[in-house]
Amino acid sequence: MIEVNFVEHDGRRHRVLARGTVTLMEVAVRHGMPGILAECGGSCACATCHVVIDPASAAAVGGPNEVEDVILDLVDRRPGSRLSCQIKLRDGMTGMVVHLPNPNG
Repeated sequence: MIEVNFVEHDGRRHRVLARGTVTLMEVAVRHGMPGILAECGGSCACATCHVVIDPASAAAVGGPNEVEDVILDLVDRRPGSRLSCQIKLRDGMTGMVVHLPNPNG
């Protein structure tokens, strides 16, 4: 089991447990995390699954690939910005902290 801690823009926290080979986007959608629309279904073609990885979790997650880097230019990009569809959860990521976008813009 991998523990993921989602933090909403207002500070509310949601601790969820994930198992199996899943992406962070799949976990967020399955648990109804606000602001994660995942309109392209995980094909890295939109930016509706944008999250910001907490600096303490960034090393375990790593950075974006070239395609994701281009798509991230469509959002209010900040240090730690990633598309959650491109993050496959694995051992070593447990306890990660993920900041969610403001669903109201």
